[in-house]
Amino acid sequence: MNATAQAKRRWIVEEQHPPLDEPADEITAHYLADERVALEQLAAYAAPTGADAARIDADARSLVEAIRRRRRRAVGLDALLGEYALSSREGIVLMCLAESLLRIPDRATADRLIADKLGSADWQTHLGASESLFVNASTWALLLTGRIARAADFTEPPANLLVRLIGRLGEPIVRAALRQAMQVLGEQFVMGETIDAALVRAGHAPAFLYSFDMLGEAALTAADAQRYTDAYAAAIAAIGSGVAAGTAIREAPGISVKLSALSPRYEFAQATRAVDEAARRTLTLAAAARTAGVGLTIDAEEADRLDLSLAVLARVCGHPSLGGWSGLGIAVQAYQKRAPYVLRWLNDLAAKHGRTIPVRLVKGAYWDSEIKQAQIRGLDGYPVFTRKHNTDVSYLACAKALLTEHTRLEPQFATHNAYTAAWILATGAGRRFEFQKLHGMGDELYAELLSRAGFGHRCRVYAPVGSHRHLLPYLVRRLLENGANTSFVHRLVDADTPVETLVADPFALAREQTGAGDPRIPLPEALFGHARRNSRGRNLASRRERAALAAELDATRPGGWSAAPVVGGERCSGQRHEWHDPTDRTRGVGSVEHADAATAGAALDAADRYRAAWEAVPPERRAELLDRAALLVEHDAAELVARCVSETGRTVPDAL
Repeated sequence: MNATAQAKRRWIVEEQHPPLDEPADEITAHYLADERVALEQLAAYAAPTGADAARIDADARSLVEAIRRRRRRAVGLDALLGEYALSSREGIVLMCLAESLLRIPDRATADRLIADKLGSADWQTHLGASESLFVNASTWALLLTGRIARAADFTEPPANLLVRLIGRLGEPIVRAALRQAMQVLGEQFVMGETIDAALVRAGHAPAFLYSFDMLGEAALTAADAQRYTDAYAAAIAAIGSGVAAGTAIREAPGISVKLSALSPRYEFAQATRAVDEAARRTLTLAAAARTAGVGLTIDAEEADRLDLSLAVLARVCGHPSLGGWSGLGIAVQAYQKRAPYVLRWLNDLAAKHGRTIPVRLVKGAYWDSEIKQAQIRGLDGYPVFTRKHNTDVSYLACAKALLTEHTRLEPQFATHNAYTAAWILATGAGRRFEFQKLHGMGDELYAELLSRAGFGHRCRVYAPVGSHRHLLPYLVRRLLENGANTSFVHRLVDADTPVETLVADPFALAREQTGAGDPRIPLPEALFGHARRNSRGRNLASRRERAALAAELDATRPGGWSAAPVVGGERCSGQRHEWHDPTDRTRGVGSVEHADAATAGAALDAADRYRAAWEAVPPERRAELLDRAALLVEHDAAELVARCVSETGRTVPDAL
């Protein structure tokens, strides 16, 4: 094999697992679709008109008015959002604190941030202001922590402060108070620390079915992945032990599985390994779920993992051992512009294997990170809609497709929004489907829906299970998703919000804004305004861009490269050495000539001269030259990536 052929093996950035079916190209094509164009198509497809629009509006109003009439007090997260609105200083402190804690790698810095933030807010004014035990307990904790923080010497560890507090109040009192506070907090957001505890608690609310989610973020090691797999398997066995013989799969509790918990490298750069590992473990869990009479749903994750998740689903769905079983489902995020095309692909996949696939339609919980990652990577656009009402339009368009077109898909609508619920009930009249809610949220809406005569639809609770140490990442996603001022959940508990605002037609809002994205969120390229253009990256999560990059890398010619010292713009000679790829010493990259002492000295002398010349260049001209250099780097990106990979053994993503 010649050097060029050898090197080409290094350029493969397209995954080696079997490609998705043809519609996947359609999915990829809409990864960063133009928001205005996408909204025009979705609105034209799904917007209600005339009598339908009036009926949906009236039903949504009746839901909100009934909820406000019957609600004595908000509970759980609804109450917390009502008391600590994002318009208040304390609400801003809580949100900033929650988001920041996810980005702090060490405990000491996190402790200092907590002390600084909690000590700066006026918690006293909220004490006793809520009728909710949860909110008042939280306020007591914030007030106490804030007082400690204001009096604290930040050089002293928080543990020492707790020791002094114990000395004043007595250890039993403090320990009991902390335990009670953790219990109150945990019960609002998780069903139980163990699946057994969660099942007992679920038995107290027989009006709902449940889909249990074992808390824990992505696996970082093979041991993590195995531990999560074992936890899912144990949960399936426990759930199945309570399912009566002959119970239909749709009438039984289920489990939700995060594929990133099943492989420590669940990312596009390791797609072959990720899909193999996740598919193998998912198949094992699906087989166990089938035996137990339990449904299994593949949970939604970040946008750049969508292709991987679909590949896993396709492989598992087509396995002969699961033939005739329709308990394997998937969550689809409507805030992704690809969502309608994902649904079309899923329907085709189900038809191909002669089964139905349950689809949990959600709006999405990773919006902040999707926006920021697109900006950091310098993508051509955003994978998600940038306005909330645009996401609402997408959700309803996907809902219509599920209810009227994709007969191989079983609709499961996850929502806490009265207008969305009214729209689905009107559009899906005569069709069987399922509503879903998050544990601890939307209780008032679902209490009203279930009380209606002839409602007749299943309602399922997405119920997290796990210890308190796994709670924070999940809680922050829920706060960021539902705590914004535009959230229906937040505004429902705010008595000052008019009913008209709560039931506003998202199609009308989209028309008013002509379907455009939020002007406060410029495209990644224009992130820095007129100051400079953002550097352009490559979207390696897109199969189309990976294939294009692979072709560009194939066009490079490793094996004949040469490097030598350059002084004052002139190439100098030196002692010549052959250079090999450090990941495979049999691959020749080229040759390098090392500078001797005289050449190095000449380079230092030249540097002094050029430094003086550079300092004499006007700043505007320097900026032009730096911009020109940046453009040249981008223009020759494939060649530079090829050299990084071959000369230093970098992966393609790291080289980029």
